[in-house]
Amino acid sequence: MSGNGVEFERVGLRLADGRALLQDVSLKLEAGTTTALLGRSGSGKTTLLRMVNGLGMPTAGSVTVRGKRTTAWDLIALRRGIGYVIQDAGLFPHMTIERNVGMALELAGTPVGGRAGEVLEQVGLSADLAGRRPWQLSGGQRQRVGFARALAADPEILLMDEPFGALDPLTRVEMQEMLKGLLGRVRKTVLMVTHDLEEALFLADRVVLLEGGVVVTDMAVGEVMGSGNEAVRKYVGAIRRVGAVGGGEPKGERGDAAMRGERGGEMQR
Repeated sequence: MSGNGVEFERVGLRLADGRALLQDVSLKLEAGTTTALLGRSGSGKTTLLRMVNGLGMPTAGSVTVRGKRTTAWDLIALRRGIGYVIQDAGLFPHMTIERNVGMALELAGTPVGGRAGEVLEQVGLSADLAGRRPWQLSGGQRQRVGFARALAADPEILLMDEPFGALDPLTRVEMQEMLKGLLGRVRKTVLMVTHDLEEALFLADRVVLLEGGVVVTDMAVGEVMGSGNEAVRKYVGAIRRVGAVGGGEPKGERGDAAMRGERGGEMQR
């Protein structure tokens, strides 16, 4: 594995009352790839995600980030090398968009300069929005600002926890297409939590399914639709049921690409 990737080696997390939140999780996230974590609520997805930036530490096994175990990292330095995108962006309402985007740079003592405008344009927003406040933007625009903030310090790793969960369906599709093109250009190592298999197939290189803190399957996106694993088949069945309501399988370029598990290039505008 490249030194810029992430590795979970027999990771477990057990609470003081004996409950196991994660059990014997072993995964390798190659540098420059996108991995989607799927599973029901409470399956351990976000718990696993938080271990990458040291917000949680395993009680068994180890997590290695960029060639070093998280227990050996200075946590501030570790987190400064990781971008984090959450649902509904989590912007500071009293700050301008420029200040929100440049927060990671500001904390590191690095001049923001024109970087805010640069990353705003990367995510499809005009640099002219830099002087506005979050409440002056739409939900989709605020989420794009969240991605810009995560990219501002040019981290090697991006963590995404249901980044599109609060968006309406049309905006969600637009954001997914923006992100797919963006990831094709910046080539970060991405770990993304989602409940949406179609989203995972559209954006990721690999899909990891968790149940009860255990990895049920870890496979390339191209293997998912034909998988014989019962848990995976339930997710696939849910997609096909949605397609059947509209008269068949999801149609169109985006739907076809997702079903094939393809990564595409930049969204055409």
